[in-house]
Amino acid sequence: MKETPLSNCERRFLLRAIEERKRLDGRQTYDYRNIKITFGTDYGCCVVELGKTRVLGQVSCELVSPKLNRATEGILFFNLELSQMAAPAFEPGRQSDLLVKLNRLLERCLRNSKCIDTESLCVVAGEKVWQIRVDLHLLNHDGNIIDAASIAAIVALCHFRRPDVSVQGNEVTLYTPEERDPVPLSIHHMPVCVSFAFFQQGTFLLVDPSEREERVMDGLLVIAMNKHREICTIQSSGVEMQ
Repeated sequence: MKETPLSNCERRFLLRAIEERKRLDGRQTYDYRNIKITFGTDYGCCVVELGKTRVLGQVSCELVSPKLNRATEGILFFNLELSQMAAPAFEPGRQSDLLVKLNRLLERCLRNSKCIDTESLCVVAGEKVWQIRVDLHLLNHDGNIIDAASIAAIVALCHFRRPDVSVQGNEVTLYTPEERDPVPLSIHHMPVCVSFAFFQQGTFLLVDPSEREERVMDGLLVIAMNKHREICTIQSSGVEMQ
């Protein structure tokens, strides 16, 4: 099912408001919507609300064999799901271009930036490592999915605790939370995506675009940074800015 297109009147109204430095929800040009984070009962479970955009993050882990070329490193895996519950235009079971782009951007932001110490996930070199899986589910879509998803992913990873293990010879013992306290992940830094929508070849810029603003934008610039002001990834899509 395709999303319902905006009428010409709505499109003109939105663009005219942006030219006059006004936004439908009353924000200023560089205002971010309020962020609310709710934690679940399990480690690594959280819901992030960016305005009305809501993303559920859930982290899980299992012991697996390492990749052949990275025998002493754990595995970090991200999976973002866009369901029809979030917006009727999302088709279940279909890898849309938007979904592929969002998953790749998340991997570049969080995995390629080395925010998680993957070597600390090694249990037995060449034999057993932890695979950390981050599942993200879009619960409601009101624009700027990537920012909400990146926040949910890093918050869930910080909140997560893996089971403690011990190694004696070739024997690996996994301990329950009752036997030993679970172990937090080793996190080097916390990259977060910030999205800028641009209009009329970059004449006008907005931070944190809503769903309707995304429909009339010319392009999008996503910058992932951490508190040390290091750029972890940057991506521009749409028409080029003049």
